[in-house]
Amino acid sequence: MRKRNVIKLSVTALVVIALACWVHSRWNAWFGNPPEAPYAPLSEPGRILLTFGDEDGLSRNISWQYDSIVHPSFVELADTLSKDTTVIKAQGETFSSRSGKAAYYVARLRSLKPSRCYSYRVCSNGNYSAWKHFQTHNQPNQQNYSFLYIGDVQDTINGKTNTYLKKALQQHPETEFLVCGGDLTERPIDAYWEETFRGLDSIGQCIPILNVTGNHDYLKYPIRKLERRFSLIFSYFLDSMVGENQVYTLKYNDMQLFCLDSNREFFYLWTQRKWLKEQLEKSTARWKIVILHHPLYSIKGKYNNLIQRSMFNSLIQENQVDVVLQGHEHSYGRMTLADEQGNRTTPLYTVSHCSPKLYRICFSERFDKFGIDGKYYQQLLVHGDTLSMNTYDVTSGKLYDAVDLIKKNGKTQVMDKGQDIPENLNFVPDLNNRKDREYLEQIKAYKEKRGI
Repeated sequence: MRKRNVIKLSVTALVVIALACWVHSRWNAWFGNPPEAPYAPLSEPGRILLTFGDEDGLSRNISWQYDSIVHPSFVELADTLSKDTTVIKAQGETFSSRSGKAAYYVARLRSLKPSRCYSYRVCSNGNYSAWKHFQTHNQPNQQNYSFLYIGDVQDTINGKTNTYLKKALQQHPETEFLVCGGDLTERPIDAYWEETFRGLDSIGQCIPILNVTGNHDYLKYPIRKLERRFSLIFSYFLDSMVGENQVYTLKYNDMQLFCLDSNREFFYLWTQRKWLKEQLEKSTARWKIVILHHPLYSIKGKYNNLIQRSMFNSLIQENQVDVVLQGHEHSYGRMTLADEQGNRTTPLYTVSHCSPKLYRICFSERFDKFGIDGKYYQQLLVHGDTLSMNTYDVTSGKLYDAVDLIKKNGKTQVMDKGQDIPENLNFVPDLNNRKDREYLEQIKAYKEKRGI
């Protein structure tokens, strides 16, 4: 008996030691935050960003940064048609991060008119920025409009985001705004925020940027922490947050977008579920789009993101959401559902990114199309009874995938126009790496199953 107890104690000790070693090996990945180098606040108004407001598709917010204390600040707004110039006072707030502090300002522009060109400049403490320009759209009963969607960016310092975005906007000059699926910034560090604004330079000041939170936007603790500066930059959250949940909805023409924060713990997600249910049930929009960072159907494994799926997916399907835009998994995947007759049905789920990082994926049969070696963006175009989601390779600008959703007689028809475009399944393995060899075999098996 004594020997048996000794064996049990020894086995228990080994299990505890093994568990402790495993936790130690994963501790930095779970809770480690890269240090933030000391930084100085801007000496001139900068990091200007145009976003949406909290009222309707015509409301705009302008945010910027200047100094480390709050000064009297405002926006001068000129209507280029009427030649009228108005002054909109800004609200300021000082934020202290781990290694510095800066003052952030937000001016809320309301009563804008549709189909107008505006010029503006920001001013803090008598210091003016250069003049910027933007245009409103949102004509009554507007039938044709579009926006671009990008997933994770997480660019390196001196990265290529600005080049990619300018090229995409040159290819689609009719774009009315830009939507980001989280992880726009590599880490909540001033140097990376500087890189984010460099990537958005001459873009984020001229068309509204709508961004949801990603896991890289958070500081990692047992209970994750989102810094206040995220909301001071993407200032629509200042008015739309529910508790500590970064949620937001935008009605734009006959479309409504619902932004979620899928990075939070269960009890926060439950609050978001109640918010989403209320918003979806009272929505009268013809087109409904949900945006969140974590894919409800993962392309990395069927058990990933189960909490997010259990919280949101039934609501999305029951309330006839048309499109779900997602990121996080650094490859491309597109899927639709199917009815009893095998016809494709909405929602249309897409996972996309334009980051330097690439992740391995799991080839689930439920997905209609994948993309391994590539960076992508989506154009969502409403034209008459149709919403088209066209996916483009961000480097070549070539069409990679295309799906049309057509609404007629209260039903939505799904037309797969991208099935004849070859899938990008390029992968160059390191044959000395076991995981690379296994992944190559998975790709080969997928190609054989699809007859590629």
